[in-house]
Amino acid sequence: MEKTEKPAWLKEAEDSLIRYCGDFSPLMIARADGSYLYTTDGKKILDFTSGQMCSVFGHNHPAILKAMTEAGQQSIHLLSTMLSPAVVELSRKLADLLPEGLDKCLFINTGSESNEVALRMAKLTTGGFEVIGFVGSWHGMTSGAQGSTYSHTRRGYGPAMPGSLAIPAPYAYRCPISHCRDTCDHTCLEAGMALADRQSVGAYAAFIAEPVLSAAGIIDLPTDYLRKLKLRCEERGLLLILDEAQTAFGRLGLNFAFERDGIVPDFLTLSKTLGGGIPLASTITSQAIEEDCYRKGFLNITSHISDPLPAHVGLAMIAVLLEEKMAERAAEQGAYLLQQLKQLQQKYECIGDIRGRGLLLGVEIVKDRETREPDPDLGHHISELCLQNGLSMNIVRVKGMGGVFRIAPPLNVSRDEIDLGISIMDTSIARALDNSSA
Repeated sequence: MEKTEKPAWLKEAEDSLIRYCGDFSPLMIARADGSYLYTTDGKKILDFTSGQMCSVFGHNHPAILKAMTEAGQQSIHLLSTMLSPAVVELSRKLADLLPEGLDKCLFINTGSESNEVALRMAKLTTGGFEVIGFVGSWHGMTSGAQGSTYSHTRRGYGPAMPGSLAIPAPYAYRCPISHCRDTCDHTCLEAGMALADRQSVGAYAAFIAEPVLSAAGIIDLPTDYLRKLKLRCEERGLLLILDEAQTAFGRLGLNFAFERDGIVPDFLTLSKTLGGGIPLASTITSQAIEEDCYRKGFLNITSHISDPLPAHVGLAMIAVLLEEKMAERAAEQGAYLLQQLKQLQQKYECIGDIRGRGLLLGVEIVKDRETREPDPDLGHHISELCLQNGLSMNIVRVKGMGGVFRIAPPLNVSRDEIDLGISIMDTSIARALDNSSA
């Protein structure tokens, strides 16, 4: 693919900004609304990534804008020890949505922070420090969360947190222990836990997991896997932390992903979807764990903990989730999107696998369906063409992770918008294959 000249604004940006995720997108975004982004030069982009997976109900949802206005007329920020009515109400509303055992909330800004809080509390209450995570997982960029983030982002930054252990993720399309093909029988879990036991120094604290490993390429934990994982954790005294940064608030067709499996984690962390585009995250745990940590002197003060403005937005997000039946919409529209993607798969040999739930779907690009050799170069090429043609659908811009598209449109996406996205994908794949064979 021919390289185009960088626009002047992008050169200016690179002169003054730290480049934190490879190269910046070559589009300058003037505004966003619903399922679309609008560039400064008048181009309209269909957003199949919901921003950074945060604008789960679409960009600039009216309920969010109203909540921000109301907060601005009351209070935006307070001393960390001071509470506002919005914060107290949000904690109650969240607890009402969740089962018994997820009763106490803390509100911070980002997913990294919510996982840091859960890890700190788990270590404090258990007295241990060893944390198990999945290979390929992504829990954040701060030191504790990064310690349990097993992607190539670990390289080059020195030692991870002591006690960081990993087990294989149940990647059925590419079985990590060369045991299964396409259907996981959970042997990787048993083998992984046995391996962790051999590495442990007897100081287990927690297991941290995403119900769908998104950055790893949409690896959906199979049915009943979470139940078995919870049992294995209980046998070892491990507390289970579920990181639902991307899977909560209806995206998988349920309010929360763990509901499918009938288990209750010891900690639930929420972020991206809770704020709908505003920095808001939460760590939620049981009364018993909170009480034990309180008695042991738990301390977690940050500049923007329990801020009123994002709490107002969180309340609006819960209202929209329930009143607009977003989980049901995600299930219905996700089924339609999956059907359309499977039709593309029949047309193009390079689509090796389609997986996921609701409106969080992964499309894996391969060189050969039989050998399943990944083709990240073709994946990046398709992504670039899609963006040129008016579709943003690959939020993973890090080199080496472009072979799997993460498709996550807003939950209020229309059928017409899905059809438009599929049409752009169709055109872009065809052109990319023509270019690669030329």
